[in-house]
Amino acid sequence: MLRQIFFSEGRSLPIWVVPLLIIAACSNDNGIESMKEGPVSVDAMVTTYGGSQNDNAKSVMATADGGYAVLGHTQSIDGDVTDKQQVDFDYWLLKFDGQSALQWSKSYGGSSNDRGNDFVQTADGGYAILGFSESSDEDVSENAGDLDYWLAKTDASGTLLWQKSFGFKGRDEGIALIQTKDSGFLLVGVIDVTASEGQGNTTAKRHAGGDYWAIKLTTEGELEWSKYFGGTFTDTAYDVIEMVEGGFMIVGSSDSTDVDINDNKGSYDFWVIRISETGELVWEKNYGGDEIDEAHGICSSGDGNYLIVGDTRSSNDDVSTNNGAADVWVIKINPLGEMLWERTYGGTGFDAGRSIAPAQNGGFLLSGSSRSADGDLKNNNGQNDAWVLKIDAAGSLEWESSIGGTKIDLAHSVAELSNGTVIAVGESASSDLDIDQNRGFTDLLSIIIDP
Repeated sequence: MLRQIFFSEGRSLPIWVVPLLIIAACSNDNGIESMKEGPVSVDAMVTTYGGSQNDNAKSVMATADGGYAVLGHTQSIDGDVTDKQQVDFDYWLLKFDGQSALQWSKSYGGSSNDRGNDFVQTADGGYAILGFSESSDEDVSENAGDLDYWLAKTDASGTLLWQKSFGFKGRDEGIALIQTKDSGFLLVGVIDVTASEGQGNTTAKRHAGGDYWAIKLTTEGELEWSKYFGGTFTDTAYDVIEMVEGGFMIVGSSDSTDVDINDNKGSYDFWVIRISETGELVWEKNYGGDEIDEAHGICSSGDGNYLIVGDTRSSNDDVSTNNGAADVWVIKINPLGEMLWERTYGGTGFDAGRSIAPAQNGGFLLSGSSRSADGDLKNNNGQNDAWVLKIDAAGSLEWESSIGGTKIDLAHSVAELSNGTVIAVGESASSDLDIDQNRGFTDLLSIIIDP
């Protein structure tokens, strides 16, 4: 059963959509200018999907047919989840048409804990879906111990075609993937180097703790190479992009100060690495200040450079301003890793960035969450609200919208459809205010904006 709430300007019901902001006339230390005018309201729709347990969306993308697909995980066996028989976490893939009507949904996994994180649509119209698995039965053929990367390939209707597990004795979590120019795949995430006893890297260098783990596969999922990068503390890769110049750029967070890492700013930093087509480290860079700074998403800026989004608690070194607690932080870098500009967004509460995607008009869409009701935000409904932002090519805020109830609501991913509709997805524990109903602990949250 699908649950929707829709408000428009002409109704007497309270409008949940945070008025959009057009920003101008104020400048920051990096010279980017912005200006505030009156609020602009838009029509929007909130929909939740799920059952009586925990259900979550981690990634959304526009599909070749003008619709979109959503990947996450579900624990439920009721409500909108119709193909599971036991209460355990499985990957959950949902396909929608261009009018946001649900066409089909499928779950994948075994009898243990399997959670989808990221996916791509492949040339045949099917999907390659990545996350982690603790299972070794049903859809999952093997498990090397604790968590493994688990990659599954489906056809266009969601039927499972093949699947592969990669991991060792520790907690190895697949977080992001891309399909590469040669029609293969690059998977990134974190490997428990200590538990793996140095396996998983074709070089002899020994690390410790958790490292970025990059795995290159053929189009059929066969291993080509495996490399990990980091130091002796905690290094987690959250996103990857294939570069026009060749090779790949991987972004995430690190609190290490040794081995591959030479310039830690303090605590966790944005840690960005460039690797070659064969997985050799080309360069590595830290960005941030003396507090916790974590990068979660990367995209091409369309001019030969790259935008990276995450959040920062810092207000020094590379971070020119902080509105309070934590802000969404966007940096622009060139292919050599040189920072071109940086910008923070948020209020005096805790604001986090989780994804970035190009918009059709040359700007960029961001998703995350916010606890603020000031600064760049107009209101907060309680705890974390899902937050969707639009910035222009220079980083100026064009509009923002926060959505939620009195409990925790998060937006993990955002995409724009060919018709200009913005889709953001995440999770919600609320059942009031902007969120009409919640049937379990958390529901999959879908936000549709027509700016």
